[in-house]
Amino acid sequence: MKRIVFKAIPYDKHLVTLALESGVDAVMVEPDQVEGVKSLSQIEVITPDVMPSVELSQKADEETAVKRIQAGENVVLAKGWEIIPVENILAQVQTLALEAESLDRAVLAAGVLERGADTIVVLPEGASDLKQIVKELKLSQGTMQLSEATVTEVRPAGLGHRVCVDTTSVLKKGQGMLIGNSSAFTFLVHAETESNPYVAARPFRVNAGAVHAYCSMPGDRTSYLEELASGDDVLIVGADGETSLATVGRCKVEIRPMLLIKAEVKTKEGVAQGQVFLQNAETIRVVSAKGEPVSVVTLKVGDKILVKTDQAGRHFGMRITEDIKEG
Repeated sequence: MKRIVFKAIPYDKHLVTLALESGVDAVMVEPDQVEGVKSLSQIEVITPDVMPSVELSQKADEETAVKRIQAGENVVLAKGWEIIPVENILAQVQTLALEAESLDRAVLAAGVLERGADTIVVLPEGASDLKQIVKELKLSQGTMQLSEATVTEVRPAGLGHRVCVDTTSVLKKGQGMLIGNSSAFTFLVHAETESNPYVAARPFRVNAGAVHAYCSMPGDRTSYLEELASGDDVLIVGADGETSLATVGRCKVEIRPMLLIKAEVKTKEGVAQGQVFLQNAETIRVVSAKGEPVSVVTLKVGDKILVKTDQAGRHFGMRITEDIKEG
């Protein structure tokens, strides 16, 4: 995840307020403004001497920047930087900060050599793009490929402990979490964005499944649902494959009647199969191949739903290469 700093120099209280509301990681101001900003929010406030700006106007400036960064200085490359010099520097240092004056420049800075700068310093002229910059660089997790699976079995599976993941975000139609018995086959379980005559919508909630299930997490990791806790970041996935982050507000674990749902996907290697345990209730939904939420109580054999297939093999949530089979 990228670190975003807003440079409020010259000082403008309206832009500082915008930065705080946008969710930046830090604000840079002149020393005489530090305490004033700290009184507004529990946020890191830095001064220009902590992150001095360095211009790249000639080849020698690259070498100087590299030496200063390798020596531990937290320098930022001034706006006007070009791709080739930044690539040369990035290849020689562990961390790098770049100034950006617009959304396009911020996205470019974040993607140089596919790794990008670790810190983006947004200048005052980029303030109008600030909320979108934060969304793109801190919340968006890119796009993943979902597959169309065919439901092969749906049956009651007794009582079990299921986990409701209540996030601090309002999710939209088509969004949910990837849940499954195996990290190699996860089902897109829809958020409770839809209402019915008996229950109001809970768009912040994903009734995610049984405690033992895997859920896909940011950074190509997984977690057991039972291990999620307040403050954790979870991966939110849309029917279009777009991904983002949401923070867990709370998790509720309760005993509820469960359904076992099995599905399969035809692949080049043969057939991939997976299963998931979800609560047996009308408000729990998976996502159809057309991107529509489908209640599990109406789900039947032959229905087409969205899943994510992958290679099995996780250790403490991290991908490993191992001969492993999960069912």
